[in-house]
Amino acid sequence: MTKVRHELLLGIDIGTASSKGVLADPDGTVVAVAERPHGLSMPRPGWAEHDADAVWWADVVALCRELVDRVGGDRIAGVCVSGLGPCVLPTDAENRALRPAILYGIDTRATVEIDELHDRFGADAVIARGGSLLSTQATGPKLAWLARNEPDVWARTRRMHMASSLAVARLTGEYVLDHHSASQSDPLYDLDAADWARDWAAEIAPDVELPRLAWPGERVGTVHAAGAAETGLPVGTPVAAGTIDAWSEAFSVGARHPGDLMLMYGSTFFFVLTAEAVRRDAALWATAGVEPGTFSLAGGMATSGSLTGWLRELVGSPSWEELVGEVAATPPGARGLLVLPHFAGERTPIMDPDARGTIAGLTLRHGRADLARAVYEATAYGVRHNITALTRAAGEPPRRLVAVGGGTKSAVWPQIVSDVTGATQVVPEVTVGAAYGDALLAAIAAGIVPASTDWTRVSHEVAPDEALAPVYDELFGLYLDLYERTAPVSHALAHRQREEEKEATHG
Repeated sequence: MTKVRHELLLGIDIGTASSKGVLADPDGTVVAVAERPHGLSMPRPGWAEHDADAVWWADVVALCRELVDRVGGDRIAGVCVSGLGPCVLPTDAENRALRPAILYGIDTRATVEIDELHDRFGADAVIARGGSLLSTQATGPKLAWLARNEPDVWARTRRMHMASSLAVARLTGEYVLDHHSASQSDPLYDLDAADWARDWAAEIAPDVELPRLAWPGERVGTVHAAGAAETGLPVGTPVAAGTIDAWSEAFSVGARHPGDLMLMYGSTFFFVLTAEAVRRDAALWATAGVEPGTFSLAGGMATSGSLTGWLRELVGSPSWEELVGEVAATPPGARGLLVLPHFAGERTPIMDPDARGTIAGLTLRHGRADLARAVYEATAYGVRHNITALTRAAGEPPRRLVAVGGGTKSAVWPQIVSDVTGATQVVPEVTVGAAYGDALLAAIAAGIVPASTDWTRVSHEVAPDEALAPVYDELFGLYLDLYERTAPVSHALAHRQREEEKEATHG
């Protein structure tokens, strides 16, 4: 009997704190998973960086070799890499990194350049052309920051990469960026034209070559000899364009139809609402979708899981099980504590990099459990704030909420989010992450499955406790009011922090 050759799809996602690789069958069955943790460099307040060689490419190589060794390279039918983003990695014409990559919206260094570019092009024109106002998420201001602050690097910069495009370049030799990632490169992309805003790009980055554009599930090349030698992938393996991790994760769980909203529980909270038409709102990011002809409205909080991790270390590093148990045993409302989760500034919907964390209502009777409960509730208020903005922009509430990410493995956090928002969340059976979506994109790019293929299976739903609606309606109103009332103080303190850092750096 002839042995059947099974085709396997390799997906790799480069995340903020780790990278993950997944091998899947064409029917979506996960065959193998591998993961590599890595560090996040924060050399100054407001800066967040990755070494692209030691983190991005090293993780791709290691994960490819580990997974290929498990099954044999001849079984790999396609590969796709996604990554955190939007990021800015300046390289020379041979794709050699010239400095560490400047990460997405958690890096807030380019606030001056945001204001300058709004003044130069006009805020209304920026949102009309690119779909979003400039924020710490945008790449254009970070390119302008590089030109001003690191002229030696800038003089040698010929290309700009994100994690996915660097992987494509080193696997295939092709310089390609997907449309979705490009649409987050504000103000360098024209959303209606589905092409680069070449006149603005030439003004901001005159000597930087713009990459060829493709859709995330499009085959953009094949593994060449050098890529094969490093990764162990066979020469000629089809490579998909890939995209930014949150959108690949939304694709992986079937949140790809109009009205579908993905909630991604992770180090930061992220939101992707699929739409059939461009919806512009100054409090959100309007982008191209994963598939041709689709669009999305997106939002992101600057902290969520990272805030709960900070708290755990602060209060003596109890086990996660112990801390979550204490949260579950603490009554809704955290006995009168209210927290603003803006410990790293905030992205949507307030777009305020100088926002700061606030803990209100503390008394001597409050303990660790109360503070932990208040922190979890703070992330849920941030989720509600973003859903409110998404509903306003779309003209109707999301039709379906799909919850993904590591935070869904705990019953407590998603339940708090449903209770605070009043919304039911669907939790998929397979929540491997963006790498699973990458494997599906690889299958589509290689022609193994039709573009309409959906691997999603639902595990369970998380419904809100309707009896808690009055409690959380009141507290959410106080949450909004607390930000408005404390913002001037937070801004003054943020300025003071920057000045003290400058003195420490130059002193």
